[in-house]
Amino acid sequence: MNIHENLLRVRERIAAAANRARRNPEEITLIAVSKTHSAEAIREAFDAGLRDFGENRVQEWEGKWGAVANLAAKWHLIGHLQSNKAGKAAKFFHAIDSVDDFALAQKLARAKSEFLGGGKLRVLIEVHLGGEETKSGVAESELTELAEKICGVAELDLAGLMCIPPYLEDVDKVRPYFAHLRELREQLRSRLGLELPVLSMGMSHDFEAAILEGATEVRVGTAIFGARAVAGQV
Repeated sequence: MNIHENLLRVRERIAAAANRARRNPEEITLIAVSKTHSAEAIREAFDAGLRDFGENRVQEWEGKWGAVANLAAKWHLIGHLQSNKAGKAAKFFHAIDSVDDFALAQKLARAKSEFLGGGKLRVLIEVHLGGEETKSGVAESELTELAEKICGVAELDLAGLMCIPPYLEDVDKVRPYFAHLRELREQLRSRLGLELPVLSMGMSHDFEAAILEGATEVRVGTAIFGARAVAGQV
């Protein structure tokens, strides 16, 4: 595994997809999904030029954070957040990209308000697309109400939407899910009068399709770090 070489290939793929969509590759943020990978791997990726990293579990990240806290990077929580971990999440992450419940948003806001000089906490709303019971996210029918409520919370900065569509080998069949998230974002923009600049969608196997449908952030792990470590290993 060579993280530097893997990163070069991923950036080439991002650029090619952006060119196909007549977009500027610089508009697309690459989030390196470092869950289950070591602090040493994160440092190697940082040295290779990555500045945004995504983790799934607060407890795992808490164990690695001390070894990488001095890096000038942005840490994203991209996995489902349990409400009892909201306080720690607000402390250890710059962005919570998987908010799907207003009670959770309120707990994040209360925790953020306790940190002096902390500013606003960036959040994305995760939307449940595809009907899979194992996936998290707010239902489409409840999205507008949740977004309106979060907009009223001073400690939170609602920046956009996130989704994890069904895994399909044929990435062209995933594109409609990405297109639908973009349409939902446009509807919210019109209703709320907010820019909502972020569409976080697309992973290692389908991020090119996501870029073609307007993704501004893609979450890539395996294509950068290689196969995941054994579950529970940090």
